Amino acid sequence: MPLEEKERIIIPGDNGEEHLFEVLFTFDVDQTGHSYIAVVPVDQKDEEEVEVFAFRYEDKANEDDLALFQIESEEEWEMVEEMLNTLQDEETN
Repeated sequence: MPLEEKERIIIPGDNGEEHLFEVLFTFDVDQTGHSYIAVVPVDQKDEEEVEVFAFRYEDKANEDDLALFQIESEEEWEMVEEMLNTLQDEETN
């Protein structure tokens, strides 16, 4: 069975460099109306311990691009972490 090709996105860094990330999943939170994306760096995806990055995102009108926003509030982080844990549990079962 062929491996499912994961979606990849490029996220610019602080110094103008570009980083390639593999999308783990996206999800919406009905209570807030916000959408979130969880990604891992492509160069780390085969390592045992990978750093997962999560952002709030919005689709840009008339573009295939996303606007990414840092998650800043503690409540928002807790909600995102809870969702990540739930999704990871579903994947391993």
